[in-house]
Amino acid sequence: MQEIGNEAKDSRSLIKENLKEVRNIIMVMSGKGGVGKSTIASNLALSLAKKGYKVGLLDIDIHGPNLPLMLGVDKEHMEVSKDNRIEPVIINDNLKLASMGFLLPDKKEAIIWRGPLKMKVIEQFLKDIQWGALDWLIVDAPPGTGDEPLSMAQLVPVTSAIIVTTPQEISILDVRKSVTFAQKLNLKILGIVENMSGLICPKCGEKIALFKEGGGERVASEMGIPFLGSIPIEPKVVEATDTGMPYITEYPDSSVAKAYKRIIDNVFNILKLS
Repeated sequence: MQEIGNEAKDSRSLIKENLKEVRNIIMVMSGKGGVGKSTIASNLALSLAKKGYKVGLLDIDIHGPNLPLMLGVDKEHMEVSKDNRIEPVIINDNLKLASMGFLLPDKKEAIIWRGPLKMKVIEQFLKDIQWGALDWLIVDAPPGTGDEPLSMAQLVPVTSAIIVTTPQEISILDVRKSVTFAQKLNLKILGIVENMSGLICPKCGEKIALFKEGGGERVASEMGIPFLGSIPIEPKVVEATDTGMPYITEYPDSSVAKAYKRIIDNVFNILKLS
């Protein structure tokens, strides 16, 4: 048992050393799948990079690593340097991406791993990916409260969390679990984001509440945590995501891009940044 304890301690020391030039770490979480968490993680990272910050985007969704496709770099590979450090893929001058998706020889193959192996890969990513100096590291975690977010929370104790939901009650139920998970692991909860919050009709301009509205704000109020904002449904986001086109870069004046700006402003206010 002493050996295992020393190994864990050594890993944390190496992770701390590797991430010493990273100023802010945010894990984007969700209680259930299908709420648009990866879309939000990628567009938050792009929004921060667009403001001139140095940003890293880490995809720890081992079974469904979709960020390479979303950002149009799914044909790229992460290189390993002479000293066995992993080089993330460059998205633009201010944004780098690391993902399990870059390491799969066949994109159609399922990853059938148990918890310990997944935890080991995340540990290696945190120790060996050469981020350099970053203002922000955005971590896209898989849905739920399983091995991947648990590993991240335990190995990087300074992590903050943003929790993503959709307005309907079935999603709100799982958000409460994500909140209590984060609280038990002493994560700083920056707040809740409500995604798919109404559709602006392209014909008449009226807002249609396809999946209800206000559930995210209500649960944030009930649980005493900040509500960061809501993001409407925009059909062009789906098209952009499927074709690897950065949405907020292509449509900077859209209602969705403005929603991301408000969310970032709220995060800055909570962290007392400008």
